[in-house]
Amino acid sequence: MKEQIVEINVNSLDEKYEFNKVAKQASGAVMYRQGKAVLIAAVAIDEKAVEEDFLPLTVQYMEKSYAAAKIPGGFIKRETKPGDFETLTSRIVDRSLRPLFPQGFHYPVTISIMVVSADSDVDMQIAALHAANAALFVSDIPVNTSIAAVRVGTVGDDIVINPTLTQQEQSELDLLVVGSGSDIVMIEMRTLATKTDEGQSANEFDESALVDVIAMAADAIDTASKAYTEAFTSLIREPLDLALAEDKVDASLYAMIESDYAASVEKAIAHMAKSERSSELKKIRTQILAALEAEGKEADKALVSKVLERYKKTVVRAMILEKNMRADGRALDEVRPISIETNLLPSVHGSCLFTRGQTQALVTVTLGDKKDAQMYELITEKNAQSEKFMVHYNFPGYSVGEAKYIGAPGRRELGHGNLGKRAMEATIPLDYDGSIRLVSEILESNGSSSMATICGGALALRGAEVKTSKLVAGIAMGLISEGDKYAVLTDIMGLEDHDGDMDFKVAGTVDGITALQMDIKLGGVDLSVLKEALQKAKQGKNHILALMEEAEKNMTSSVALPSTEHFTVHPSKIVDIIGKAGATIREIIERFEVSVDLDRDVGGVKLSGGDKSKVAEAKAHIEEIASSPVKKQMEYKVGESYEGKVKKIVDFGLFVEMPDGFDALLHISKVAKERVNNLSERYSEGDTITVIVMEQKGKKVELATPEFLA
Repeated sequence: MKEQIVEINVNSLDEKYEFNKVAKQASGAVMYRQGKAVLIAAVAIDEKAVEEDFLPLTVQYMEKSYAAAKIPGGFIKRETKPGDFETLTSRIVDRSLRPLFPQGFHYPVTISIMVVSADSDVDMQIAALHAANAALFVSDIPVNTSIAAVRVGTVGDDIVINPTLTQQEQSELDLLVVGSGSDIVMIEMRTLATKTDEGQSANEFDESALVDVIAMAADAIDTASKAYTEAFTSLIREPLDLALAEDKVDASLYAMIESDYAASVEKAIAHMAKSERSSELKKIRTQILAALEAEGKEADKALVSKVLERYKKTVVRAMILEKNMRADGRALDEVRPISIETNLLPSVHGSCLFTRGQTQALVTVTLGDKKDAQMYELITEKNAQSEKFMVHYNFPGYSVGEAKYIGAPGRRELGHGNLGKRAMEATIPLDYDGSIRLVSEILESNGSSSMATICGGALALRGAEVKTSKLVAGIAMGLISEGDKYAVLTDIMGLEDHDGDMDFKVAGTVDGITALQMDIKLGGVDLSVLKEALQKAKQGKNHILALMEEAEKNMTSSVALPSTEHFTVHPSKIVDIIGKAGATIREIIERFEVSVDLDRDVGGVKLSGGDKSKVAEAKAHIEEIASSPVKKQMEYKVGESYEGKVKKIVDFGLFVEMPDGFDALLHISKVAKERVNNLSERYSEGDTITVIVMEQKGKKVELATPEFLA
């Protein structure tokens, strides 16, 4: 195969694709270049299909330390566990490419993306998406559709397609849209808080305005995906001869279920509204198998399960589209019943038990100092970054009735936690002086647990007395579509998520959207449908916010909440607060059981502790230390003698306390004319000593002894 180079300039991106150069034994591969960034994407397939009815696709985005001329930190000097950014990027690529595979494609596929050269000016998620897309498109796997991705930001009042990373840092909007042609398949969006003259702004995006921005992104995607298709089509390899699983349904068995078990299935659907893991369909399957055996017919358990699942899905969708009826009896735009309990955990800084229908989240907030922030590294940044607002989401098996070991968080947990963080972060004070860890324990789940995390999290933050700018609520929307008919569902449960065509999560304040995530199971979604979904999401979100505001009115402060005091002293007194070798500050910390943060430049003091009375005592003690008059340095006359006191003896001389209380250095070379090897033989700390000022530059005073100058 001859090496082929394709250069494409579209949507402000200068991209270079090198095919048939690397990883030639893979099903498809590309070396992708943008600026100084170089990524290698490779696709591999196992030609033995799995028996289960799903696509076993695995995406791995990996950043190599050498790509940024770094050696991995820590004891083990090689890349090991992927970082959060790598995991989240892998999820984005997976969600964008999975809809491209044909129905019935059940072959294991891995898509590996390695960053082998980094560039701090390149959006690595866009680069990863485009590299993986190119490798898959030209591979021997029967995927004949190309996607394109664009990021949308703001520069001043202007909407910009694919802003630079510098522009992204100053943008009020971060919107990532992926699609093919005119179809959108994936959206991720968040807003960023900024300082204004009136205070802090969360920069919520209005629902109608967001649709217009997405439409602009869709036009850019249409242009780019057509350019990729045209450029890559001639490079597609000979497709593998892969049999697709036929989606056949036994017509006679389907008819039997429809005529004899329709009522039972509808009853089972009502039960399934109460749990994502229902045994009702299994009971019906057992009855069907017994009936078939009684008639002397072949009873294939797998076939009965498949046909029964198909019939159940048909009934669920027909109920919604034809009768405007949902499994749990709600109206299409109705939110499930909500109950809220705040600060229920006495030893926790802030807590909230948020229950919506059969979804329940226990959300806690723990406050810490700056040193408690999570340190992490990005390949596009030279220095380590600090994450002072952490959101950790946990989804144990018992929340859906499964007997499952609780282990390390997986990709789903990281993704849901990241969505919650993006929704709430815009309301956290930009000048918050400390760290916040928010943990969501999902205790029960029947859809939309990530949105329950956001609702409970916003109240838990207020319970911990974090002065967020506004409350944030989240709601999950769904879509059922058949031909020209469609129905938008508010606050979907697990059954509707499983049998529906769209999972659309919207979070925001009363003034607009702060975060959004959308995945489409169809080929795409029409913008008019998207607009309707956003408007209904707004209604549902505002309904939930009203309930949250009522719950906040009855909120009491947690007894575990730490007390914090901020005050200032004269900057020169910081030395006195620290004391000799840190003795004074250690005594304060141990005596009053507080943590102390000092800012030497402005004299800032921050005290934190679990006991408010002890924090107040520590503040009074520090203010007493700082209340002595501020020392003012004298202006010395060069050549004059002064009486001082030996403050400290070091190898290179003496620190002498001068009459004004400030220390000056008497260097060992200016103690005597002859060489002095051991100053401790001549002086002791506390001795009075006569010195002559040789020079004064600001606070720096140079001394000598009369003996040296004699």
